[in-house]
Amino acid sequence: MKEGKVYAKLLAQLKEEAGMVFLVIDPPNQSPEQAGKIAKIAEDVGVKAIAVGGSLGAQGKLLDDTLEQIKDKATLPVILFPGNIATLSPLADATYYLTMLNSNDPYYISGAQIAAAFPVKKMGLEVIPTSYIIVEPGRAVGFMGRAQLIPRNVPYLAAANALAGQYMGAKMVILESGGGAPEPAPKEMIAYTKKSIDIPLVIAGGVRTAEFAYDCISSGADIVHVGSAIEKAGSDKEVKLRLEKFVQSAAKGAKEKK
Repeated sequence: MKEGKVYAKLLAQLKEEAGMVFLVIDPPNQSPEQAGKIAKIAEDVGVKAIAVGGSLGAQGKLLDDTLEQIKDKATLPVILFPGNIATLSPLADATYYLTMLNSNDPYYISGAQIAAAFPVKKMGLEVIPTSYIIVEPGRAVGFMGRAQLIPRNVPYLAAANALAGQYMGAKMVILESGGGAPEPAPKEMIAYTKKSIDIPLVIAGGVRTAEFAYDCISSGADIVHVGSAIEKAGSDKEVKLRLEKFVQSAAKGAKEKK
């Protein structure tokens, strides 16, 4: 499969920077207008992409309205981060085509992907085949996806899942601890996984602080997803300050990769 424009741009940026921040915007958690405003702030401070979705409510008119506002206010690539097959829209630039490798439910391994295939093709969305691996505690995504969670103290299991995903054609790997997790995947797990694969590694869930972002990137991750920490900011000024710290910490981590 030919690489799409969004993925090709991502790879080119990683050659230059080696550590990036993606902002996650979950439509039910703010108005479309606020989402657009946050996206503009994110672009101004050096965030490299917007991932939209995550929850069961990210669909329909709310999803489209949010995407319209983001695209109107910012020029960053917008990648869908689907929580279900309804989190699709032709207004996005691309979608993570997620396969939850450690699910016990075939629906999340291949069923949802089959159900979404023709709609995605009709929309003309660029797909980024992505191995989605759920790490303890997993939280809502682990529960909904019936995941056999990767234990935090067994790094090689995450690495084995990631490598299998790459061998099956994945272009990216996401180690997901779940939205609202107290911390991201452990540094040892990130390092082991990154050394085992040749595709970009994303850390999602639990990246609550700039220090966690630094830990993830310096341990080997290519990208961190930041969402809840920004949703909880009380003002646009605070959004900017927090995102600046995340971007700066990711850049510092990229310079000090182990």
